[in-house]
Amino acid sequence: MALNYHQLHIFYNVAQRGSFSAAAQALHMTQPAVTMQIQSLEDYFGVKLLVRSTKRIDLTEAGRALLPFAEQSVELIRETEQAMSRYTSMLQGRLQLGSSLTIGEYVLPRLLAPFGQRYPHISIMMKVTNTTQIIEEIVNHQLNFGLVEAPVQHPDMVSEPVMEDELKLIVPAAHPLADKSSVTLEEIIAYPFVLREKGSGTRQVMEDELRRQGFHMEQIQTVMELGSTGAVKSAVEAGIGITIISPSSIKHEEALGLIKTLDIQDVSFKRMFYSIHLKSTLLPVTAVTFLTFLREYSKQTQSYK
Repeated sequence: MALNYHQLHIFYNVAQRGSFSAAAQALHMTQPAVTMQIQSLEDYFGVKLLVRSTKRIDLTEAGRALLPFAEQSVELIRETEQAMSRYTSMLQGRLQLGSSLTIGEYVLPRLLAPFGQRYPHISIMMKVTNTTQIIEEIVNHQLNFGLVEAPVQHPDMVSEPVMEDELKLIVPAAHPLADKSSVTLEEIIAYPFVLREKGSGTRQVMEDELRRQGFHMEQIQTVMELGSTGAVKSAVEAGIGITIISPSSIKHEEALGLIKTLDIQDVSFKRMFYSIHLKSTLLPVTAVTFLTFLREYSKQTQSYK
């Protein structure tokens, strides 16, 4: 019998989860099948790797020695699939992902058409919801992965940067600042703001950069806080205030001349969008291909700026 990656992947899952049943669920295998593969791996090395008890499973000294190599093999396969995904045009399958609001409503829809042209046999099912719900459904194996607006701190999750985004100042077309190509922070704080609610990724990026520039949120005249980017756009368009949001979300309104995008001198509200998935689960090749496509698109977009 030869050592194979499949057994190392199963061992890694069992070690990470401390349970044959939990590993079986994550790998979509039966528990006896997982047990058999672990036994085969132990037979190959001629040593016990796991100590089984009624409550959980612990690693033996040999198991602890094997674990980092098993983890490296999982990571190597991930990197291999990512490197090769750009050369595979005949992929087939269904891609299930979760997306936070800004990404799912404004960024991804315009990228799905070119992705579908390149990979016509991959069907996509995207659920647009908040980050907490995305994490829950990934953990419960209802989604393969998610795209969110900030890195996720979760013990079972891998969080990787995928795309860069930069927030801009947005003003209504009839605003006193609309005729300018750029403004200063001192100029904009004289006007009322409409903002996303506290805790949103967009709001957090704005607040962090303002603090870095020596400003405090108390200096901002916040006249309205709203729970969606769409509501913020409508309020700006109605002349209620100005805001700082992603330009991806206002392309339609800007094309119609309803809203103007401005740069703020010496200020950059850059952020990354992140993919998240379970550490112990390999992404399907379709998901790796989609993420590679997004990274390549982001690089091309940034090179034009």
